[in-house]
Formats: sequence, C-alpha cells, structure tokens
Amino acid sequence: MINYRNLLFVPLALSFTAWTPPQPQKVLERISSDKACVKVAEKGLRPLAHQQAGRFLGKVAEDTANCRGGNKALERRSSVWLDWPNYWGAGDASSKTQELGAITTLGKHLKPNERGADGALIDLEYQRMELIRFNLNDNKTFENYIKGNGTTDGSVLKTWEAMRLPPSHPQFKQMANAKGEQVCTGELIRNRSLTGICNDIYNPAMGSTNQLFARNVRFESTFPDLGKNDLARNRHGNRLGLLTPDPQVISRKLFTRAQTKPEACNFGQGLPDNSKTAQCDYKKAPFFNVLAAYWIQFMTHDWFSHLREGHNDEAKMAMGCTSQRVNNQEQPVTAEQAQALGCRPNDKVDVGYSAQQEPAPTFEHNGKSYLARAHKTTENTVTAWWDASQIYGFDDTSLKRVKRDPKDGAKLLMMPRGKQTGASENQGYLPVFNSCEKDQTGCVADPINPAWKGQEAAAFADNWTVGMSFYHNLFVREHNLLVDAFRTQAKATPQADSGLRNPAKPDEIITYQKVTDDELFQIARLVVAAEIAKIHTIEWTTQLLYDEPMNLGMNANWNGLLEKNNPVSNVLEKIVVNRLGKSPDEIKANQIYSAFAAGAGIFGLGSHRYQDRLGFLGYLPDKKDIWDLHNLEHVNGGINHFGSPFNFPEEFPTVYRLHPLIPDLLEFRELQNPNTITKKVPVVSTFRGKATQAMTDGGLSNWAMSMGRQRLGALTLQNHPQFLQNLEMPRLQTETNKIDIAALDLIRDREHGVPRFNEFRRQYGLTQLTGFDDFIDQRLGKDSTEQKEQKRLIGLLREVYGQHKCDASKVITDAQLNADGSAINDCLGHPNGSMVDNIEDMDTVVGWLAEFTHPHGFAISETQFHVFILNASRRLFSDRFFTSSFRPEFYSTLGHQWVMNNGLGEKQWEASEYNGHKVQVSLLKRIMLRTMPELSGQLAGVMNVFDPWARDKGQYYSLQWKPKPTAVSDESFK
Repeated sequence: MINYRNLLFVPLALSFTAWTPPQPQKVLERISSDKACVKVAEKGLRPLAHQQAGRFLGKVAEDTANCRGGNKALERRSSVWLDWPNYWGAGDASSKTQELGAITTLGKHLKPNERGADGALIDLEYQRMELIRFNLNDNKTFENYIKGNGTTDGSVLKTWEAMRLPPSHPQFKQMANAKGEQVCTGELIRNRSLTGICNDIYNPAMGSTNQLFARNVRFESTFPDLGKNDLARNRHGNRLGLLTPDPQVISRKLFTRAQTKPEACNFGQGLPDNSKTAQCDYKKAPFFNVLAAYWIQFMTHDWFSHLREGHNDEAKMAMGCTSQRVNNQEQPVTAEQAQALGCRPNDKVDVGYSAQQEPAPTFEHNGKSYLARAHKTTENTVTAWWDASQIYGFDDTSLKRVKRDPKDGAKLLMMPRGKQTGASENQGYLPVFNSCEKDQTGCVADPINPAWKGQEAAAFADNWTVGMSFYHNLFVREHNLLVDAFRTQAKATPQADSGLRNPAKPDEIITYQKVTDDELFQIARLVVAAEIAKIHTIEWTTQLLYDEPMNLGMNANWNGLLEKNNPVSNVLEKIVVNRLGKSPDEIKANQIYSAFAAGAGIFGLGSHRYQDRLGFLGYLPDKKDIWDLHNLEHVNGGINHFGSPFNFPEEFPTVYRLHPLIPDLLEFRELQNPNTITKKVPVVSTFRGKATQAMTDGGLSNWAMSMGRQRLGALTLQNHPQFLQNLEMPRLQTETNKIDIAALDLIRDREHGVPRFNEFRRQYGLTQLTGFDDFIDQRLGKDSTEQKEQKRLIGLLREVYGQHKCDASKVITDAQLNADGSAINDCLGHPNGSMVDNIEDMDTVVGWLAEFTHPHGFAISETQFHVFILNASRRLFSDRFFTSSFRPEFYSTLGHQWVMNNGLGEKQWEASEYNGHKVQVSLLKRIMLRTMPELSGQLAGVMNVFDPWARDKGQYYSLQWKPKPTAVSDESFK
C-alpha cells in the first residue's frame, strides 16, 4: 500500500506568518482553515485504492476541503462535481485570498492560494494514479495484464507476444534474434517509421497502423444496448438501441443553435458573396479562439481514424428521425413533426467497420471470470503515435500523397500561389492533388478519393477545411525553414559534429556536410512532431483548461525533469524520485514514479544515464552522462506502458467530438485593417477543394489573424453548427445526399460500444448523477438568467430521454458503491418505486455537453478532462522519441536545441508576466513569426496564440471579453 503522508506533513507554523487579514470574518475562516491543515497533515493522505469500487472520486474530507479552500470549498462539497475547483487560487482573482508574500518557497506553498493550487494537483495525481491502475484494458493483451506471465505481475509487463510483427510483415525477417525475440535495431530504430513500427524496440507492432483500439472502461460495460449482462439489462431495461433514443431527434432538440435572424444564417450557408451582414448566432467561449478549434481537428487526424480507404461496407444504414418520446412514451415521428424538427427520415450513412464481431472469449483467474476483449473491436487505421502522420503519412497509400521537393530532397514541396504580397508569400503553399484530368503524358494520378479533387496535397486528406489547410501549410513551412537553418549551419561548420548518429554504425561521427537529404528530412520530421506535441501539451491544453493548477500541471508534465525551477516539480521529485533512487529495483520502482508526471515531468525521461544511478531516469546536471547508443536499454528505457500496450482507447474519440467549437461563419479580416470584419465566410464553403481557393484568396497570414481573433463556440447544449446538421454528401448517393453530423456522432459512439454517460463517469472514477437536475450549476443565483436557461434545457433532456418507475432490487453497476458500501441500484438513492430520470440512458456526448458546472477556465467538462488525464500522459510516456531517444543522436544537435528552445539560439522571454509567471515566447508564436513575419504587430503582447488576440487578458486567469486599447473599434467587442 502506497502512503503519501509526507507530502503534506510539513511545519505549518510558517503559514501563520506574514499575513494581514482584511476582514474579521476572514480571520475566523483563515484560523479554521489553518487548523484543518494541521489535522490533514497529522492524518496523512489516503492510500491508493486496491479495488475499482474504492477509488478516489475527486471528493475530499471536510478538513481537507477547509484547508485548501475555506468556506467556499466546504459549502460545495455536497455537489456531485469535483472539489478542487473550489480551492483557493484555482479560479480567477476572486478565488485568491489577500495575503503578503512569503519569504521562502516553502513558506509560499504553505499559504492559502498556493496550497489550494498544490492541493488541486495532489487530487489530480491521485486520480491519474488510479486511472492507470484501473483503466488500461487492451483488446489483445488483457489476459496477460490480469494473470501476468508467471514470474512478473501483469501491471509491470514490458513485452507482449501480441505486439510482435506477423510473418507476413515486410520487416518480419529483420526482427528475430538468437533468442527468438523480436527486437528492432539499426535503421529500423533511427527515425519515426511510416507505419509506426519499432517505436518501442521490443514491441515493434505497438502503436502502428491498423492496431486495435483499446478500452479505458471495463469490457463488460461496453455495448450496453446488447444487454450482454445483468448489470446492463438492469441499468437500461429495454430502452436502448443503435437508433434509440433517436439520434436525429436528439440532435434537433438538444444540439441545434437557435437563431435570432434565421434568414441571415441560412442554415450555416451565410449570404451571397460572403456578405458581412450574414449572422449565425452561437454561444461563444471568451478565452479560446477559432485557431484552437481547428488545431484539435489537425491533432485528431494524426491520432486516430476508423475509416478504411476503399474498404468501407457499401451497405447504408438509417440515421433516425423516426421516433420520439411524447408524454414519456415512444411514438413514431410523423412527416409534419419531422419537418417541424428539421430532421430527415431518409438520411442514410455507411455502416461502420468492425474488426471483430464474434462473441468475446473469456478466461478465469483466481475464481473470477473475465472477458478477454470487448464484445466488438475496431482498428485504428493511422498510427497512434504523435508523429505528424497527417503530414508525413501512415501507410504506403498516404505516403504517395506526400510531395517531396524535386529540387531539394530534404524539403516538402511548396509552390507560389495567389496574389498576396506579405513577407511570407515567398515560402509558398502546398501543391494541389493531381487527378490527371488534363491527360498529361505519363501523368500518375495521386491516390485520392474523388471528393478530394482540387484539395491541397496532404497524407491525411479527409475532412479537409481551410483550417486544415492553414496548419498543414504552417508546419510544412516550418519543416523547410529548419532544413534551411541546418544547411546554413552546415555551410558555416561543414566538418563539425552534427550530433546525429546511425544506430547501425553508432561509433561513426556524422559531420554536418555528411548529413544526406533523407537524413535531414527525417530530422525535420522528428522536430515538427515534437513541436506539435509540445504546443498541444503546454499551449493548447493550458488555454483549454485556463487556470493555475492546470498551468502548473501541464507545464511540469512536459518540462518537469528539464525545468529545474518549477516548485511542484522540485517537491515531487524530492519525495518520489530520490526515494526511488535508493530502491534495489529502481526500474520497476519507476512504475510509481511515472504517476507523478505532473511534478517530475515526462519529456526527456531516460535520455540521460549515470554510472552510480543506473535505474534513475531523470537529469542530474552535475553527473557524467553515460547514455550509449550501443545499449538498447538506454535507447528504449525511458518509456513506460504500465503493463498495457499503448494505443488510443475507443473512448478517446468520444471526448474529442467537439463540433460546437466551430462557428458557422468565419469572420475574415485583413492585416491592413485588423479591427474590421470584411466578410463572413461560411465554413462549409471552405470544405474539401474549396479550401484551396479560400486559402489562395485570403493568404495564410490573413487567415491566421482572422481565426486568431474570432472566439470559438462553447461546448454546451444547443450549440452545434447548423451546416453540420445539413451537410451535403453526394458520394452517399442516397435520397437526400445529406447527413446530420451531430446525429452521426451519437450513432458512431453507440456502434463503438461506448457506455452511456453515468456509467462512463463511474468507470473513470467520477461521482454518478442521480437525475438530470444534478446538472444545474448551484453556484448561480436561483433567479439568474443562466440558471433559468439551464432548467429549460434540463426539461428538454427529460423530454428526450424520459423517466421510468425504479426498482431498488436491480443492481446496475459494480464500478462503484454507495457511500454506505451498499450496491448502487436502479433508484439511484430515490425511494423504491418512484419515477426517476433515465439518466442511465443518456449518451455520453449529450452528458458532457450538459455539464454546466465547469472548473474555472475549462472549455471542456470534468468528464472529458478525466479521459485526458490518463491518455495525455500515456502518449508521451510510451513514445521513446519523447523520452529516452530525445537526444542529438536522433534529432541532431540543432534539432534537439530547436525543440528545447522553441527555435534557433537561446530561449526568448516575454517582456511581461502572464498570470503571475515569467514565460517564454511560446513555440507556436515563434513558428508563426518565422513563417509569417508580417504578423509581428498582431502578435505583440499575445502570450498564448490560442487566446483571442485582441482580448485584454486582465488579471489572473480572467475570462473577461474586453478589447485591448488597440482593438476598441473592433466590432466583435460591441
């Protein structure tokens, strides 16, 4: 049993010093809180749970809440939502207490505001550790995880037979060694491979193209509509089906954006000539911009896909608009009702592709029966690694869409296009796919879907928009600029050591002049992939989760071992890493260390080794580094899979169904007059090949500023883009040739067996809801406009999903227990036989959109966030190019420093603090300034490129929508 008592057991006397209370009632609150801290320290922290039903649900004891947040935290403990957002310093300036500064770092962290933020991080670390313990369920190796291999516990297994390459694989013969093992060596481990093999040297197939999606939830909880066990049948009765409740009805009643001027929106199509008088209303998030919305689409194209080019079943299935609840009874939807709702009963869509549909096998262990996999499985048809495969390819077909520059093999092809005159235009734009329609002699057509005709060339070309065009052009320019910088260095110092090495010839020094075009191309790919991961981790995510605990956590998650001045990193490293360094089995002990990634860091883990600390994976600047390319344990040793091979779980795409982020209309601006919206461009008019003309006409820098200034949509009910509910899909050749993407999201989740919302929360270690009223944000005044609107939406949830007479004899889950230790039953704490909400039937997407009680600055719900807690760490932990192989031997010295310092030369720092912190000039900002120098004026003072550029950031994580002095005339602030 792991006990972290010492984490809080510190001399608390310092917390009573250097403090001037402003009000008598605050004095009493502070005294009570400080006394509670003493009690917490005496008790120590709770041990980690041994059983899923006993895990930490983000709800703390009374003394802990009082210590970390005083009266506010105490008052809000009764809600189903997490406690840490109510701690001191976890919100905006109003969440902080007035106090004098501390003399020492320790004194600072004992004061209320800092112990509130630190307490939030402790809560989150508990949840991540237990997520790692209970939520890793691989569809190929789960039996190994439960049983182990006879000598090693399953939770610390490092290799699996299922992660070997099959004999049919082209590289199969290169893998076998004298022991019959598969081990990647030589050229196979030098770069990121096309299909993702050999990232883990000893598990070559892991994370590669066409591996099965994993699961975070227990297999028994998947596919609840199939009613495969008593718990599922008790939980849902016979109320569920692929189209029940009706997905189109849900979309129209719960997702549709209301319009004050429907004719000016025209279902998201806008007005002729992109008139700026068009108007499509949407609920806006004040602290997140449209660049952020398109960024996450750019990311998901790299991470996962269920689509198979040319292999989807030709069969089509209905999409609903056939039934709805009326007075709590399911009734057919009449033609008149369908017209009033706006849904289409004749819409049809492709049937999803399954890898395995036969009954799941079972196995026995210690007298208990387990499913060996989920009832059905699907394959991830791209690599699961953060390898920029959307740019560089993920299989042989996608590779043919990657255009190398015929004049310079290290570069990607960019071409002049359009009539823009900005300083960056000479860097060019992506070429367009060649379909050979003009019958050129010897022409070889690019392997594309006919719908992609006219698009700019990219490896992952599906769902292409002007936003995808923007990011692909941006990072291809960055790739080429790095090549230019390397060449400049090579010209200046041709005989100097580049730092690069070939694992097949590890002792051979490769000078700058010896680096080939292909080697330089691969260096640039490694750098671009690392840059993308870094931007997502410490720029996009910190703006998505805009508060102090998340800023500390995500930055330490990336930099902990490299940035030695981070106080959270220092504290946790002393407690955990140093203690583990004395362990007789340090490498195995690092299983514990890994759970402290938010403090100790992941990036660069294992990239240094020391003679007297062979198992220590951190960075010790005063000791000699003995890391050796000859030693495969050094090359691979920084990764950690926690006993379960890495791939994304099926639940991960669910929480990335973020379509409300996208507005219907893009507010286009030009650099010459940035405060004026010159036109409103319908997003749908920038789809597929139309994106090429939109980018050509607008130019990369104008689009950057336009999307950088515009707020994205809030993730909430009744805020989906109207154009997505009426999307033209001629390739389907159906009666309507349209689909409702919002409804399709629900259908795909059901096809993939995602549990419904309440059980989903239980599986991830979150408190269940007992009815739809639990969604109402109790922090709001009872007569407030916001709470009245929430109650209206709750009424719609009840109308759509209905109610039933509960039966307390029916146990509905074994993932959690009631507070008294009893089993959770169908009544969810209500009297037996009473009418209860069908909250167990609510789709997961609907549920997290209905979470009105967000932590401060969260653009997403706490449910989504907990899926991120687990998986955001794992995709770094499992990737050796971000851990033990993040070294000059792979990246080159220039490439390694480029990633570390956000570009050439030393780190650059912003002139002013950001939310109380000294910060570097962000990586994405520097990339934009390199690739679009004409943006220097617009980006001046912008700390995070994903925060609306013209917004006055105010004080300490303010969410105000107020213009900077230079943007007072901007009509978006009126």
